[in-house]
Amino acid sequence: MANLLVTGGAGFIGANFVHYWGENSPDDRIIVLDALTYAGNAANLDGLDDVELVVGDICDTTLVSRLLSEHHIDTIVHFAAESHVDRSITGPDAFVTTNVIGTHSLLKAAKNVWLDTGTGRPHRFHHVSTDEVYGSLGTNDPAFSETTPYAPNSPYSASKAGSDHLVRAYHHTFGLQTTTSNCSNNYGPFQFPEKLIPLFTLNALNGRHLPIYGDGMNVRDWLHVEDHCRGIELILKQGRVGETYNIGGGQELPNLRVIEEICHGVDAAFAQNTDLIRRFPNAPAAQGRSSSDLKTYVEDRKGHDRRYAIDETKIRTELGYVPARDFKQGFAETLAWYLAQESWWTPLLNRAA
Repeated sequence: MANLLVTGGAGFIGANFVHYWGENSPDDRIIVLDALTYAGNAANLDGLDDVELVVGDICDTTLVSRLLSEHHIDTIVHFAAESHVDRSITGPDAFVTTNVIGTHSLLKAAKNVWLDTGTGRPHRFHHVSTDEVYGSLGTNDPAFSETTPYAPNSPYSASKAGSDHLVRAYHHTFGLQTTTSNCSNNYGPFQFPEKLIPLFTLNALNGRHLPIYGDGMNVRDWLHVEDHCRGIELILKQGRVGETYNIGGGQELPNLRVIEEICHGVDAAFAQNTDLIRRFPNAPAAQGRSSSDLKTYVEDRKGHDRRYAIDETKIRTELGYVPARDFKQGFAETLAWYLAQESWWTPLLNRAA
């Protein structure tokens, strides 16, 4: 039996991980620490009666230390982060505070409880990071591996790179038992509607523009969030301490292709379920038109990375990781979830604006 502290566990990826871990390791105890900022949502944990939610800030080192001690925590899974690139361009301070200072706060608390005053029991600090720390790839460049030099291009990715380095330093300097994963673009249930897939899906349902940056040919590797959770599980249970593992979905697609899949999926859903016409009368699909009519091209984002791609050879060969879904299947499941969860996302639309 393990005792886990999951930071950011009421957010998108964190909440999916809590659901996943609870289903697959029901004897373990989970404490969620989340500040419930705009993208955190306690409702994401509904139905998880055995999970305790503590509303608090990872920058509060005293609080974190107390939670580690009182709940006999042996595993930290650290998701808590500011993660939206656009917001990091207009307000970078919050990203440095949460992603760098907050991660350092957790590391200090872990060192204090597990090493300085602890019993020496086995422990794990798993840090969840992003492929964006590696910068941008050209069309023919090899995919990011764990040895790719860091070259962050936005305040968001720079702050995540800083946190990655701190985790590595606490392992090599103090002996803290750490692992890090760098993942590609996630999608799936509970994703706050500011990211491409939920934003464009809900805009299509509500007859709002689909704003496409630049020429729409920026390429990302798409990873269903449950496959990400499976990858983290493998790292926690089988991964080598002190190592970094890249987790990808094996689905390298340009944004335009993703948007086309969204439009096609929404249109097909209306054709198959006429009740959607009543529920979403402003959707082009409710009026006999294509969701593609909502596409509009806007000025490209500052410092917009052209291409990301993940080389997942290490986690595949060492730990046996293989993503279970291709993008077509994963998006179909995601669309079905959003269509069934209107009461969940409706209150969030104005917060995402």
